[in-house]
Amino acid sequence: MSTTIHPDDIKRVKGQGFLNNKGTDNFNARIITTNGKITAHQAHVIAEAAERFGSGEVSFTSRMTVELPGIPYDKIPEFQAFLATADLATGGTGAKVRPVVSCKGTTCQYGLYDTFGLSKKIHERFYLGYRSVALPHKFKIATGGCPNNCVKPDLNDLGIIGQRIKEIDPDKCKGCKKCQIIASCPMKAASVVDGKIVIDETLCNNCGRCAGKCLFDAFGEGKQAWKICIGGRWGKKVGQGIPLTKLFTSEEEVLNTVEKVILCYKEQGLPGERFADTIARIGFEKINDEILNGDILSRKDQILNG
Repeated sequence: MSTTIHPDDIKRVKGQGFLNNKGTDNFNARIITTNGKITAHQAHVIAEAAERFGSGEVSFTSRMTVELPGIPYDKIPEFQAFLATADLATGGTGAKVRPVVSCKGTTCQYGLYDTFGLSKKIHERFYLGYRSVALPHKFKIATGGCPNNCVKPDLNDLGIIGQRIKEIDPDKCKGCKKCQIIASCPMKAASVVDGKIVIDETLCNNCGRCAGKCLFDAFGEGKQAWKICIGGRWGKKVGQGIPLTKLFTSEEEVLNTVEKVILCYKEQGLPGERFADTIARIGFEKINDEILNGDILSRKDQILNG
């Protein structure tokens, strides 16, 4: 069996999140979940849509979107209208900002910040807000709550990793024989030298497990921060993202930096070039300096309309 749908129509609906089922006139509908969360009502609507319009099956992608196979081409508008009754939409394809992936750091015992909250803001500001912006290639974003990296932030074009900047008062350290900081450190970065706690910064990953653990308050609760990695990717060519050379200490600073990175890619990337290749071609140092010290936000309109 072969499809009777014209290639131009297949391409058009792909831009709306419908991927052709090979050799048929049916499509996989890719439903966006904002950050991997849906309500119980939305789950009911998705299940009903699968039975009413598709094959009755529901699958989940690695990017936390939902796919419903078997949607007939001529039922796509009706299907989209039905999803809209539950504030659901299809999409997530093309050389654009892709749907954001988030870990459950909001509720996880190791989470250092509200990952669902931040990823929703990124979704609204950059997935929705930048839907009309064509980029050189797809651009993937992930928000991880801590250095456990469960959603592999550094294998995305841009990855955000929760951090806890240590607050140490060495004068309060008693050099305890059984040090709670040493006991709580999963990286084995802590040790007592000459009666005082010492942290090996080459081993410490700012996971925050030591925060508030000292019985004598030598270690405070720490300061919330975020690490941003750029240029990671997973697929035919695998590459680990490189951290920008500063930690960010406010959510607004993080959001502005995400925008700077996207604008940098839009301005510097060549057609069909992944961000990792743009960084390799130009040099990480120059990209890092442009993002941290440049005036790229002042050129936003020029870049987007250029």
